[in-house]
Amino acid sequence: MSTETASNVIVRDTGFGQDDWTARFAAPEAWAANSVSGVDLSNAVDPMTLARYLDAPAIRIAFPNFADGRGFTLARRLRVLGYRGRLRAHGPIISDQYAMARRAGFDEVEIPADLAARQPEGQWMFRADWQGHDYQSRLRA
Repeated sequence: MSTETASNVIVRDTGFGQDDWTARFAAPEAWAANSVSGVDLSNAVDPMTLARYLDAPAIRIAFPNFADGRGFTLARRLRVLGYRGRLRAHGPIISDQYAMARRAGFDEVEIPADLAARQPEGQWMFRADWQGHDYQSRLRA
């Protein structure tokens, strides 16, 4: 799994930004619970093994393509287990999935620069009010 983020764009509720994570991300087999590094997880990791990463300061979950939603399940599972650190989705997630990513528990999304060029910041910002525009809120109104 690549740890290079120089050409990637970080998407948060405030828009596009630079990566402010200064430590590195380590593969699960290289990560240690006392490490300051974050852990890079595949979206195919066994959900039953997630508890071992609850002490990680950051977790980055890979999305190999926008049609593979297993990372959303992993994020939700981590939050249910009590994970309080930084949780980042990584890969070609599309702007239409931003609200789902936030609801699942991700703090931010890391996308390739070429995707950011095709889906500019305005498209992501349109979905930044992810808490107020869900179907359950509309049904309760």
